[in-house]
Amino acid sequence: MAGAPARLPTSFSCASEASGRQRVGQPFFISTISNAGAACPANGDAYAMASIIAVSRRTLLACTGAFAVLAASPASAGMLPVEKDELTFGFIKLTDMAPLAIAKEMHFFEDEGLYVTIEPQANWKVLLDRTITGELDGAHMLAGQPLAATIGYGTKAHIVTPLSMDLNGNGITVSNDVWAEMKTHIPAGPDGKPEHPISAAALAPVVEQYRSAGKTFNMGMVFPVSTHNYELRYWLAAGGLNPGYYSPSDTSGQIDAEVLLSVTPPPQMPATLEAGTIQGYCVGEPWNQQAVFKGIGVPVITDYEIWKDNPEKVFGMTAAFVEENPNTAIAVTKALIRAGQWLDADDGANRRQAVEILSRPEYVGADPEVIANSMTGTFEYEKGDTREAPHFNVFFDKFATYPFYSDAVWYLTQMRRWGQISEEKSDAWYAETAASVYRPDIYRQAAESLIEDGYLDPSAVPDTDGYKPATAEFIDGVEYEGRKPNEYLAKFEIGLKGSEDVASVVSN
Repeated sequence: MAGAPARLPTSFSCASEASGRQRVGQPFFISTISNAGAACPANGDAYAMASIIAVSRRTLLACTGAFAVLAASPASAGMLPVEKDELTFGFIKLTDMAPLAIAKEMHFFEDEGLYVTIEPQANWKVLLDRTITGELDGAHMLAGQPLAATIGYGTKAHIVTPLSMDLNGNGITVSNDVWAEMKTHIPAGPDGKPEHPISAAALAPVVEQYRSAGKTFNMGMVFPVSTHNYELRYWLAAGGLNPGYYSPSDTSGQIDAEVLLSVTPPPQMPATLEAGTIQGYCVGEPWNQQAVFKGIGVPVITDYEIWKDNPEKVFGMTAAFVEENPNTAIAVTKALIRAGQWLDADDGANRRQAVEILSRPEYVGADPEVIANSMTGTFEYEKGDTREAPHFNVFFDKFATYPFYSDAVWYLTQMRRWGQISEEKSDAWYAETAASVYRPDIYRQAAESLIEDGYLDPSAVPDTDGYKPATAEFIDGVEYEGRKPNEYLAKFEIGLKGSEDVASVVSN
C-alpha cells in the first residue's frame, strides 16, 4: 500500500460522499491534489483553485481519473501503515453484527485507512468456510467457531479473534401452544405476569406430554458450536431436561436426548416455528421479537437471565491473515472498538440511529420497530409484557470488547460437556487452547493506539491476566472459575465429566 495520508490533530467537518451526511469533528486526511479537475468534473473549479483539500479514500475511489496524492506530513502514530487496505467482511443478519455496520457507516474503518465491504452470508458454515478460503478477510462469528475450527471439530483451521463483539443478545422462544401449556407451571408475580427468569422445569411437563403421545419435541439453534446451542442446552439441563450428546460417530447431538435440537439459520427461525417443524428455538435478535410481532411465539427467557453478561459474538480472522497483515488486524480492531463505544455511548443515546442503520436491507433488513424492541433497552416477552432490559445488548461497557481467555474456556467446557470434545482434557489444555485463539495482545495494541489518539480512556481497558473473577450468576447458581474447567464440569448432574465418554453415560 502507498504511504497513508497524514491525519491532522485538529477536528474539521467533512461530507460523506457515499451518504450525503456530514461528519462533524471527525479526524480526516489532507492531501495535495494536482490537476484533479478533469478527474472530477463536477467539482473541477474547486479542485483547480485549491492546492490542499480534504479527501477520504472513498473520494479517491470515486474520482476515477489519474491524479497524484502527496502526503502533507508523515503519518501520525495513530495511523498504521496497513498491509491490506481493501477488505471484505462477512456477517449473519443479526443485530449483534452492529459493530461492523457502525464502523462502516460512521467511517471508523476509513479513519484507519481501510476500505471495507460488508457482505451478508447464507449461514454460519458458509461464513466460516469463506473466511478459511480467504474469500472473506474476517467475519462476525459465533464465539465457538474459532475455537472449534482450531481444535479440529468440524472444519480444521486456525482462526483467531482479537475482539469480542458484544455481551448477551439472545433469547429462547416457544410456540404459542407450548407457551399456553408452560404458563400453567409458572408462578405469577404481584402484577399477574409470569415471574422471570423462567426455568425449563416449566417446559418438562410439555415435553412429557409429547413423549406420551409418541411425538418428539424439537427445538432449533443456529449452529452446533453456537452460543445459542450451549445456552439452550444449559437452560434445558438446568431444568432437568437432557438435550442430548455428540459423539465421534454421531454428530447429530441427539444421543439420549429428551429434547431434539437441530440447526436452523437465524432468519428462518420464525417461519420454521410457524410451520410446526420446531416447537421452539434459541436465536439472536431480531428473530425472537419477530415471533412476538407476528403473533406466532413467545420468548420465555433471555441469555442474560441464563448467564448474566455472557460473551456473545467475536470478530474472527485466520491466524495466517493476522500473521501476514499485523497492522491491518490492529487497525480493524481499533475501528470495531470505536464502533462498540459509539453504540453504548451516553446510555445508548445512539441506539435509535443504530436501529435505522441496521434496518437497511444491506444489513439486518428487519422492521425498525422489531429491531428497536430489544436494541433500545427493553424486551418484549408475551405480547404486551414489555420489560426493562438495559443490558440485553452490550457492545462496549463492562469490558465487552475484550477477548478474555475465561470466555474461551467456558465454551470449551460446553464442547466437552456435550461430547463435541470426546475425551478428557487437562486444565492446562483448556488454557493453552484459549490462548492460541483469543488474542488480547492485538486488542491491547489497538487500545493503546486509540488512547494515544484520544479516542479511548485508559480505564476502558481492563487490568487483567485474561481471566474474569469466578461467577455464579447463572440460572442454576453453579459457580464458574475459568482456571478450573474440570472442577466446573464435575458440578453438573447432566453432562460429561472427568474420563466419561458418551457410551458410558448413556449405558447408565
